[in-house]
Amino acid sequence: MQQKKFRRQENSFFVEGAKNVTELLRSEYEITHLLFTETFEIENISLIKRCGAEKYKVTQKVLESAGSFQSNDAALAVAKIKENEPLKLEKPELILALDDVRDPGNLGTIIRIADWYGLNKIICSPQCADIYNPKVLNSSMGSFTRMNYFYTELHKFLENCNKPIFGAFLEGDNIYESELPADAVIVMGNESKGISPEIEKLISHKLTIPQFGQAESLNVAIATAVICDNFRRFQWKK
Repeated sequence: MQQKKFRRQENSFFVEGAKNVTELLRSEYEITHLLFTETFEIENISLIKRCGAEKYKVTQKVLESAGSFQSNDAALAVAKIKENEPLKLEKPELILALDDVRDPGNLGTIIRIADWYGLNKIICSPQCADIYNPKVLNSSMGSFTRMNYFYTELHKFLENCNKPIFGAFLEGDNIYESELPADAVIVMGNESKGISPEIEKLISHKLTIPQFGQAESLNVAIATAVICDNFRRFQWKK
């Protein structure tokens, strides 16, 4: 299940480590298998009892041989992948849309950032990293369980979206001086190429984060955090 083709073949994914497994146990995901150590059992007995999966108490050595972590003295769980279904958009709410974000670590960090700022819907282009990639899940630190995802042709989604569409560009309006509504789509682009020309045509408001130093650009996850923070800060001050 470390490879996408086998995850899709089995319609399942796995997470490991105390944080991700406990978050998964508290979520609505259907868990099919749970492996845990005695230490994890003592600390999470009530969560384990409520779980309807096949359960196995194992040693740390078994956990480490079954998963990808070099060190895991807690647990590993296998769960079913959720259906890729269109998301119902509410008003007002902020939605993240990712245009070809391919690095699993970046995607996982973006999920964690979205969770922190209270965004719970992410639209991904087909070229984005798979959210069930172990590196994505590990980077999200459990936040993946509170997020809703939809992989689709991004231009079609944006063409039919009735929210203002904001995008991150090097040449945009200063985000510090911009009106940032509580109801909008925030588009973030590819790590090296940014937002594609096809998607750029659909952006109604181009934003930039002011530069004070000499760095050529910001990491897409860091830029996402700055932009989300400014959207929330603007609403906080109103």
